[in-house]
Amino acid sequence: MKRKYEGLIVLNTKGKEDTVDALVSKLGHEFELEGITLEQIDHLGKKTFPYGSKKLTEGYFVTYHLQAEPAKLDAVKAKLKLNADVHQQHYQRLA
Repeated sequence: MKRKYEGLIVLNTKGKEDTVDALVSKLGHEFELEGITLEQIDHLGKKTFPYGSKKLTEGYFVTYHLQAEPAKLDAVKAKLKLNADVHQQHYQRLA
């Protein structure tokens, strides 16, 4: 059964500022390959971290609104953990 989720992903754009749109669409394609339906993508922009995180001082924040089965979302989370362009990711189930 598909459920609605909101995913916040922080991208590591250090040295790659011109390819942000390509990174966002590449991640969207990763979701779609697993059979996850993307409803909306919100670009929140580049923000500075209040603390140093893995030698980064800032990241590009993107919110994905999606519908997925929990097992398929777990598979995508595991893939994105290995992606060097993804600094952090957090998913929240919506009612």
